[in-house]
Amino acid sequence: MRQSLKQTTYSKMSWKQYKRKGLSEMKEYREGDDISRVSISKADLENGSPKPGDMIARNPKDHSDQWLVAEKYFQDNLEPA
Repeated sequence: MRQSLKQTTYSKMSWKQYKRKGLSEMKEYREGDDISRVSISKADLENGSPKPGDMIARNPKDHSDQWLVAEKYFQDNLEPA
């Protein structure tokens, strides 16, 4: 039990909130897109992604670094600039 409490405390202390400084580069995912180089989390895959409404983000300094942003997260947290 004690170890579990320490792990819980450690987990809470590890996560901090950060605010983005700049813009994000994204495009809408479309069926048929080549996503062979896009990182997709296990959770997103289990939720049926990639699917229409999801977005593909890329690192503006390294366009080969791409990842999927689920539609719900995008709608809740981002908007066009």
